[in-house]
Amino acid sequence: MRLFKPSVTLAGGLIEPAHEVEIVCAHCGYDLDERELEADTCSDCSTPLNLKKSMAIQVTTIPAASGSTM
Repeated sequence: MRLFKPSVTLAGGLIEPAHEVEIVCAHCGYDLDERELEADTCSDCSTPLNLKKSMAIQVTTIPAASGSTM
């Protein structure tokens, strides 16, 4: 399952970057859907469900550089 959250500008101008979370079975790598997350066992390999989560963060802004450069 992949969950995507778009970037959000918070109070004070802070930006929460866009990010995506992928949730799979840690044993077999099966891509679980929302209904399967409530189960005790993986529907693909039948092992006790142990989740593996991966997160990808998108850079939305880059702060200005300060100080001297080489």
